[in-house]
Amino acid sequence: MDLVLRPGRADDAPECGRICFEAFDGIAREHGFRSDMPGPEAAADMFRMVFGHPGFYTVVAELDGRIVGSNCLDERSPVAGVGPITVDPAVQDGGIGRRLMHDVMERAADRGAPGIRLLQSGYHCRSFALYAGLGFAFRETLACLQGPPVGETIPGYEVRAATDADLAACDDLCRRVHGVDRGGELADAVRAGTARVTEHDGRITGYATDLSFFAHAVGETTEDVRALIAAAPSFGGPGILVPARDSDLLRWCLGNGLKVQQLMSLMTVGLYNEPAGAYLPSILY
Repeated sequence: MDLVLRPGRADDAPECGRICFEAFDGIAREHGFRSDMPGPEAAADMFRMVFGHPGFYTVVAELDGRIVGSNCLDERSPVAGVGPITVDPAVQDGGIGRRLMHDVMERAADRGAPGIRLLQSGYHCRSFALYAGLGFAFRETLACLQGPPVGETIPGYEVRAATDADLAACDDLCRRVHGVDRGGELADAVRAGTARVTEHDGRITGYATDLSFFAHAVGETTEDVRALIAAAPSFGGPGILVPARDSDLLRWCLGNGLKVQQLMSLMTVGLYNEPAGAYLPSILY
């Protein structure tokens, strides 16, 4: 049987969505967790967006002409984010996932990306072993939290919609916290109307592309990120990802009714700086 890797196309979305849902749902159920994907159609919608976006590199695996997996690389910002990577449950453990990972890692190297990052579910030992074997280093444990909106304001912190005029200040903030910016993702979020900024003492001290599984946030301090969470009308998808080591923020979230859905691992290859502030990663990183 011949495995062929090729670029993803828009008409691949339904089959890639089916495989993605079945793979994540099966692994989650095996470990007693809910799937990150609500259903195959939602997964297909995600692939339609990714396959049609110039900021994503996508690869599809075919076995004897049949789609059996896919992987994606978010190239919108200097550091690349991997995922979702999925393999049809019928052919898992045959090396397809490793081939798909090698492909996106070679792509990142060819582009000169300074680093690659991803998140993986803490209960999925096989994927952790795959990424560790490929050279990814464990960096941080994240708690995925979901629950009702907090509906509060944090005194001294104003949260408002982000505009194009805020992009430079937000990118500068991200570089101060992480060493790199995520300007491509932020610009997309501003266009989509989901981005928010925190202002404190008359200047921008935090921003979020949204408060959801696929969004990230950055703040000078925990209070900046807390203000963004407190003002959010809801938390999209499986929830927000809070660094477990940020004990103050984690306790505050739990005290406001959010519940831990699962623990996840942040893993990296290449450039990585210990955050010099507060942050919420996206499911990509």
